[in-house]
Amino acid sequence: MKKKLVSVLLCVSMVAAMTAGCGKDEKETEKQTEATEAATVKENENETTKSGEGLKIAIVSSPSGVDDGSFNQNNYEGILSFIESHPDATVQAVKEETGDVAAAIQAVADIVADYDVIVCCGFQFAGIGSIAQDNPDVKFILVDSNPTDAEGAEVELENVYAMTFAEQESGFFAGVAAALETETNKVAVVNGIAYPSNVNYQYGFESGVNYANAKLGADAEIVELPSYAGTDVTNAEIGGNYVGSFADEATGKIVGSTLISEGVDIMFVAAGGSGNGVFTAAKEAEGVKVIGCDVDQYDDGVNGDTNIILTSALKVMDVNVEKQLNAIVEGTFKGENALLKADTDSTGYVKEEGRHQLSEDTLEKLDEVYPLVKDGTIVPAANFNGYTPEDFPGLN
Repeated sequence: MKKKLVSVLLCVSMVAAMTAGCGKDEKETEKQTEATEAATVKENENETTKSGEGLKIAIVSSPSGVDDGSFNQNNYEGILSFIESHPDATVQAVKEETGDVAAAIQAVADIVADYDVIVCCGFQFAGIGSIAQDNPDVKFILVDSNPTDAEGAEVELENVYAMTFAEQESGFFAGVAAALETETNKVAVVNGIAYPSNVNYQYGFESGVNYANAKLGADAEIVELPSYAGTDVTNAEIGGNYVGSFADEATGKIVGSTLISEGVDIMFVAAGGSGNGVFTAAKEAEGVKVIGCDVDQYDDGVNGDTNIILTSALKVMDVNVEKQLNAIVEGTFKGENALLKADTDSTGYVKEEGRHQLSEDTLEKLDEVYPLVKDGTIVPAANFNGYTPEDFPGLN
């Protein structure tokens, strides 16, 4: 792997991507269905909001929809939480069925005149910059990308709050946990497609494993399958284990099963719907754990009377979405391209009792490294921050 990565090209912001995570269990699906129905009823009951009485919100998501159990759903839950305290507000979920960049932008263009706020979930919505410029009275919350104009140049707009996350930080915590907890001394990360957010998770995980080996007494090997190596948006070869899709459970299971056959007993799964297949592979094996992604996925790990979830790496979107909606109604909203990190409690890992299976020793060591990431002493490698998992601040 190269020691220094090239700077990100302007075209990166136009790349279509769906963020990592995994599926949902039956209970969670029922819960989300009820929430969706309630929101729909509320919208029907509040037609007067068209005249401006209440905030009209739309959320436009990838093909996996707002009940995907991870990325999209977490954003949606931020809106639902806002509506709980602002019952005159309404929400409409719009699922873009293809994941195509042009289709994603068109989906937003089709509804822009009908809503006060549009929440756009994923890199594929970067191109909404032109729509936002043409509709200055509409507020946009853009998640996982910064807006670009008609020429593809990144812009900062007064009516767009764009939030990207330092996924490498959460990936780092996952890597430390995996390296400290593995019994076979073989761990792996499984991703969907090598878009920046997924590569950040990969590099962060690898940084965490390398840190644990160098500083915390671990001796873990990162296992990669050459046939599933990734190529990032600059065409750089980055290794890892990439399914090639965020919606291919069958291939996800093949990748997971192959890694298990190589001796891997802990996998960090950042692969969207494809991750469901990895989860299945782990459930069918003996002694294998997975680390969830984006949200607390402990419920997804239930396997009879056991659970395969070790912990989950967090990207706190719901709280930040709700925060911006509150800013809109309070009149304090400000357009910004924000990078959210541990210093705003926007990245992290699950350590609440009953929602993880980390040992006390591992929890203590994670508690030691977290503030070092938070204050910048440790800067895990990311797709475009100039560091690699073998050479980053805090390792050497």
